[in-house]
Amino acid sequence: MLSLLAAGAAVALTGCTSVAEGEPIGSGSAGNLLPPAPPPPLLPPPPGGPKTPIPAATITALPGNGACMALTVDDGASPEVVGAYIRFAKDTGARFTFFVTAYYDSWTIHRNALRPLVDSGQIQLGNHTWDHADLTKLSTAGIKSQLERSKNFLRDNFGTDGTPYFRPPYGRHNATVDKVAADLGYTVPTMWYGSLSDSGVITEEYLIECARKYFNPQTIVIGHANAPAVTHCYPQLVDIITERKLSMVTLNDVLAPPR
Repeated sequence: MLSLLAAGAAVALTGCTSVAEGEPIGSGSAGNLLPPAPPPPLLPPPPGGPKTPIPAATITALPGNGACMALTVDDGASPEVVGAYIRFAKDTGARFTFFVTAYYDSWTIHRNALRPLVDSGQIQLGNHTWDHADLTKLSTAGIKSQLERSKNFLRDNFGTDGTPYFRPPYGRHNATVDKVAADLGYTVPTMWYGSLSDSGVITEEYLIECARKYFNPQTIVIGHANAPAVTHCYPQLVDIITERKLSMVTLNDVLAPPR
């Protein structure tokens, strides 16, 4: 499946630069006669200051005034894309909240590279269920199993369980889902107000169009670690963020969760 995704993206290249794990972002491919492009500039650290208290309720954006943006990355179907996001974070200081679908082996493949970034707070992890089931179609026991298996995976592999943030697959949740989640410590269903639209194969051109539309102050934007388009466009994403004087933040950087 991943080879098909990569092939589909290759057909749709629009001039963005690809990156593989371990390769500096913006570097040229082997045999390219052009000199490698410089890596994107380092992004500024989070703004600091007091965090904004939030209730035990669904959030779709960062509350209050400011110039922060939370890019939240779901799933993890592609080890290559997860690895490239890790390289992006290391090279630029970008901060992400990953909503982990624990079934995917990307998270164990990259555990050793990811764990220091989690420990430092540059990358935050949240719960996106075990294998991306529609929680609204499951029994109470099924909902609990999906969230609990992912919770245990996060704790065992990364020393954090992601509470209080969870993202229901497909954005589908109801009072029953929220009650079961809250009983496990996930009191804040985390939605979004903008999307890179990259859960599957898209062109780099369209992804940048989505970024220009949704990279705005106080937004929570959803992306996916599934298909390669985003890995070709990190410098362009950095350009948008710096042009708009945004600060990339994790949810923990700016929110004080309910007690």
